[in-house]
This record gives sequence, C-alpha cells and structure tokens, in this order.
Amino acid sequence: MKVLYVAGREATYSRTRIVAHALRQQGIDVTTVLPPDRSFRHYPRLLWQTLLKAPQCDVVLVGFYGQLLVPFIRLLTWKPIVFDMYIGTYETMVFDRAKTQPGTFMAKVYAFADWLSYKSSSVSILDTQFMVEHFCKIIGSSTARMRRVFLAVDDSAIYPREPDQPHDGFLVHFHGEFSPFHGVRTILDAAKLLENDGVSFQIIGKGITYAEDMQHARDIGIRNVNFIDTVPYADLAVHMSRADVCLGIFGDNARAKLVMTNKVIEAIGMGKPIVTRRNEPVQELLHHRESAYLVEPSNPRALADAILELKNDPQLRESMARKGYETFLANSTIEQLGRSLEQIIRSVLRRA
Repeated sequence: MKVLYVAGREATYSRTRIVAHALRQQGIDVTTVLPPDRSFRHYPRLLWQTLLKAPQCDVVLVGFYGQLLVPFIRLLTWKPIVFDMYIGTYETMVFDRAKTQPGTFMAKVYAFADWLSYKSSSVSILDTQFMVEHFCKIIGSSTARMRRVFLAVDDSAIYPREPDQPHDGFLVHFHGEFSPFHGVRTILDAAKLLENDGVSFQIIGKGITYAEDMQHARDIGIRNVNFIDTVPYADLAVHMSRADVCLGIFGDNARAKLVMTNKVIEAIGMGKPIVTRRNEPVQELLHHRESAYLVEPSNPRALADAILELKNDPQLRESMARKGYETFLANSTIEQLGRSLEQIIRSVLRRA
C-alpha cells in the first residue's frame, strides 16, 4: 500500500511528524509532500507536487492544516482522500482566537472551509467522538464519513523517566503556546494562592496571550513561577520529568469545551498525574481521580485545591499516574495511531 501524505505544516511539526512515523511503522510506503514552514505561500507548490505524485499512490492522506488543500486535491486526483482534520477552522478562528464573531461573513467563510474539506474527502478524522458529533451537527451532516482517532504523541521522546536533577518542594509543570483556551491566567492565579504552601511552577512557551499573561503575573506579584522560553520537543520531556504534577487547559471559551489537547496526552505518556479542566472530550479517555484530576474551568481556587490535594496525597498521585499511563499505552502511542490510520485507509480502499 502506497500513501501520499500531504500536509500544510512542515516535517518538524509534531502532528506531521507523528502521522508519517506512525504510517511507516505499520510498513506502509509513504511519500510526503510537505512545506518548509507554516506559510500558505507554499500551497501552490504542494498542489503541483500532489498532481505529479498522486498517480503512483493508492490513497492521499491530507494532514493539518488541510482545509484549504483538500478541495483542490479533490480536483487534481480521483484517488481516495483521507483527511486528518485534527482541529476545525471555525472553532479555532471564531471562538478561540476571536478573529471574527459568529454570524459574520468571515465566520461563514471559516465554516465553509471546514464543510468543503469534509465533503471533498472520503473520510475525515477528529480526535474525539464528541468533536465528531459536534462538527457534523454544525455542518448539518451525518457522522458516517467521520472517524475518531485519539491523539497520539511521540513515545520515543515522551515516556516515564527519572528526573535528571532533584528539586525542593513540589513542582507543577505547564507548557503551551499560550492560546486563549489554555487559560494561563487561571494557572497564574492558582500559583499565587499557593505561594506559601511549598508549591512552585514552571511554565514553558510563548504565544498569543503571553504578553498579557506576563503583565498579569507582574501585577499580582507572583514569586513561585519560573517562566521558560520554548524548548525543543526532546527537551520538553526532560523538564516534565522533574515535575510532580502536570497541567492541561483551564480556559472557558467555546474551543476549550471541544478539545483534548496534546499536553494532556503528553503528561499521561510521561507517567505524570494530570490536572485539567472538565469537558466531554477529556472524559472519553480519562476519569476523575482515576487517571486524571478534573476541575471546573477558569477557577483558580479549584485548581489550587486540586494541586494541594495531590501534594498531600502521594498515593493518589501514584495511582493516577499509573492508570493514566496504562490509558496512554492502550490508546495514544504511535503504534496505536498507526493501526487506526491503517484500518481507516484500508476501509476506504475497499469501498473505492
């Protein structure tokens, strides 16, 4: 079986790299058409290379960000198209990044891009059944051409390990691109509440809300948070290994209600107890006080109380970490991702 893998993000982008690796691990012959960076200006070249290479392949797998690629690829080839949608344009641009308001012309454009990419694909993939049903409700279609595949992370880099250096006290870890749905301000306010409880935080990354979050940290005078610039993916695991607890997302916007997020999967893949906001997607995979600690969104007091409980109950930390890691091995390794993708591709080829 030969797969042409076309993605709008570069080879080093986590989802692009993981999907390609997962397919090859299953013995699939993968030809890639990828840009050197995230710029849209590379899309015409991607489409030209797709036109040249698709005839030699059995199926075209389109990865993130593919909403603008799939309709054109549909015009260029009769081969079946599997679309790894990953996230929706409408929810990201309208509800998370607030580029426009619901009901506006641009909001309809974003929704149309999602709908058209779905209609142009043989099968589309999202990370939870909740998101599948939400997406199909938005576009007014059935779920017959949608598949759920849980998020996976690179388990050659993300795995349980001993910390490379000891630390005093109790260390809480967060990393991310400071998207609005991450709710970094909630983390900062929780950290302030725990200043006198022997709890310290490390926050890694930069992004959309970084400047305002840093200003908020200065305004409230936080003393127990270490801010670290973005680090390479392999180094991220080293930082996570030093932590006693890892954090997911805590925002309260529409996107935060719809996503699982990689950072949750990375935490359980590291064998770390995870605290994150309660939503339907997370609860498809993880259960409160069994494999994760779930709190209400945008609630610093609830987050601080959860961290304190885990600090004071090492048995709960250990049992959550163990159960979370078992869940990771069963659902979110590269091997599991590869198996799921292979099953979907083969089913598409049988129908074709």
